[in-house]
Amino acid sequence: MNSPSRIVIVTGATSGIGEATARTLIAQGYGVLGNGRNAAKLQELERQWGPRFHGVAGDITEEAVQVQLFSAAQAYFGQLASAVVVNAGRGLGGSVTEVDLSRFEEILKLNVTATLSLMQKSAHHLRPQVDYPRRGGDIVVIGSVVGRHVSPFSAVYGSTKFAVHALVEGLRREVGPQGIRVSLVEPGLVLSGFQEGAGYSEG
Repeated sequence: MNSPSRIVIVTGATSGIGEATARTLIAQGYGVLGNGRNAAKLQELERQWGPRFHGVAGDITEEAVQVQLFSAAQAYFGQLASAVVVNAGRGLGGSVTEVDLSRFEEILKLNVTATLSLMQKSAHHLRPQVDYPRRGGDIVVIGSVVGRHVSPFSAVYGSTKFAVHALVEGLRREVGPQGIRVSLVEPGLVLSGFQEGAGYSEG
């Protein structure tokens, strides 16, 4: 294959928005380093998409997995990643008055703490590569429309995305002048298994 023009790290690449993002990037000639907990699905995607995709299986809340993602780009593609899509996350539907706090702590760890950690690593990773204004780097974070607009039974999940919104805006103002573009994507309802996993009911 021809060497990809850019290498992009995508977390949560085995389903939903992450999988669709990885597929689109590969179709446009990028190399993608994808992460997910489902090792079998990552292997399936490697067979399906070919050498432009390489999977790194593991729990993205773990520090070692995050570090491995950045080093694997250089090891597999022979070049550093110049963009990171921070997508991995999980929902949690239900009433503020009834939410299970242990489950809330789990999604806080994934949706906020791991996202912040990845944003930090991405910024430190991209800074040495920036030759502004000729060449910059990109950090794209997937938020949610409920990170701006709260509705009944979505506030618990939405609170994690409100936090992400604040972190992304802060990072944009801090590293944007250095040539690193920071973007927040806030999708609405997406056809995937996300709602079922979050405990939202149909209708």
